[in-house]
Amino acid sequence: MNKLYYTLVAIGMILSFSACKDDFLDRAPKDQVDAKFFFNTAKDLEVATNDFYKMLPTTAVYTDDASSDNIVPLIVSDKVRGSRIVPTKRGTAPWNWSSLRDINFFLANYHKCSDAAARAKYSGIARFFRAWFYFDKVKNFGDVPWYNKVLEADDPDLYKGRDSRVLVMDSVMADINYAVANIPAEKKLNAITKYTALLLKARIALHEGTFRKYHGLGNYEQFLNDAVSASQELIQSGAYTVFTAGGKDKAYRDLFARNNQDAVETILAADFEMAIESHNLGFLMTAQTSGAWGITKDLINSYLMADGSRFTDKSGYQTMGFYNEMQNRDPRLTQTTAGPNFTVNGQASPEPVTLSSSTTGYRVIKALPPKDQWTTSYFDIIIFRYAEALLVYAEAKAELGTITQADLELSINKLRDRVQMPHLQLAAANAAPDPYLEQMYPNVDKGANKGVILEIRRERRLEMFNEGLRWDDLMRWKEGKKLEKPMVGIYFSGIGSHDFNNDGVADVYLHTGDASGAPKSVTSLINITQRPLRNPATGATGTNSGNLDPFPARGIFDESKDYYYPIPLEDLSLNPNLSQNPNWK
Repeated sequence: MNKLYYTLVAIGMILSFSACKDDFLDRAPKDQVDAKFFFNTAKDLEVATNDFYKMLPTTAVYTDDASSDNIVPLIVSDKVRGSRIVPTKRGTAPWNWSSLRDINFFLANYHKCSDAAARAKYSGIARFFRAWFYFDKVKNFGDVPWYNKVLEADDPDLYKGRDSRVLVMDSVMADINYAVANIPAEKKLNAITKYTALLLKARIALHEGTFRKYHGLGNYEQFLNDAVSASQELIQSGAYTVFTAGGKDKAYRDLFARNNQDAVETILAADFEMAIESHNLGFLMTAQTSGAWGITKDLINSYLMADGSRFTDKSGYQTMGFYNEMQNRDPRLTQTTAGPNFTVNGQASPEPVTLSSSTTGYRVIKALPPKDQWTTSYFDIIIFRYAEALLVYAEAKAELGTITQADLELSINKLRDRVQMPHLQLAAANAAPDPYLEQMYPNVDKGANKGVILEIRRERRLEMFNEGLRWDDLMRWKEGKKLEKPMVGIYFSGIGSHDFNNDGVADVYLHTGDASGAPKSVTSLINITQRPLRNPATGATGTNSGNLDPFPARGIFDESKDYYYPIPLEDLSLNPNLSQNPNWK
């Protein structure tokens, strides 16, 4: 995508310079000049739609989970703290509408191009992005004004109120259906294709269907059926499969850590290149003073044993030491967090145990690049991948009550095959729902498919960890209160030395301010007066044994308002027909 960007910038500069022969003061406003001299060729349409790609997340894909219950960063987000306030300045994100005018301006003018195939493709891409834009708005605000035209300064619709969620989401689905029907079925890593549109349709429909179901809005079945049909069409296309190169102990980790993605499982990626365009994800994963991401204990607990049994059914799981809890688990666990004898990609020997760069002690290694990229990174970032389609298909079928064992074999069990985990069995899951997950998701459907829905949620959380979906998942399942549960880390049995890799040599030393007794082999010192522990049985903090507790204040979630964002005060003042979301003051 970024390579394409530089080419298109050059084209845009040439077009700008060619117009300089006209007297600048005699030129019409920018949009009128564009409409008069642009939108005439396929290249014009390509250049125009390329600007929409800036709407897509890049590094945000791998940072958004730090605003959820998956990761505790050094500075906990306002969303999790429950400290969001009503912004004053108009257009404050996510109430920003600038991209919509560009999309609607394109859709008002693209028909000037005589190339029918180009018109279909690029109008499909424009409507893909309008669907993306409005999906984001509805997630964040609920009812919003729907605009499918360019608004001029004297247009009375500038001051209209919200349109209903029903109207907006029906319009979003019309846009994404148009995109699916008109964008060619090509495999292009850095460009929107029919396959990208199918996956976005599946994501939108699953979110809206489950949000309506769990928030009691009604008419959710059609959206879940749309999620099934879109994901099924993508699966049946045969265009993508699950990435398995390297085997069960490497494939999942390697999928994300490669410098250059391929189109095996990856449907859309942001392209980065050394010395051309870089990002800071390697730094955020390793720096002690920025990011310091720590995976939460309840996520670690959620990984199954290698034989498919539940870790949380094991006696004493809550007070199990680090080395023991990492043994014989789903291989994705130690491809997501640094386990015993963790070795950085490109290194020959294990990394010393380092707990100072993680708030919870559970380091994030998913997408962790080689050490030469820990300051400046240039590995590609996956935006859409095939695994999500498999998860959408299974969840939508389960929520509809139509899921079969054959559906699980087509979806969830393809992901388990990657790491050679036993297959999820429908009858067994529904016969004995996991009590640990029941406590985690108290609002889950209480019907006959409760067990398998919980297992699909487990699979989704583990498989899609740190890919920017967790907050939205909690919101659509009406599980915001999950953010109020303790977000703790590694368990320590007491003050003194701890052996993290079972080699008889101490790696970590806990103390209360005096570390003079630490063995020379220790590579991590923890002062529990600065990094307190929480006792898992009593919930007490400041004890000499327990889990690292980097966020003792815990999250706050107000069910009456926090499922949505507030609208900025200036926007409410400028448009008196807009109303604030409930209970935001």
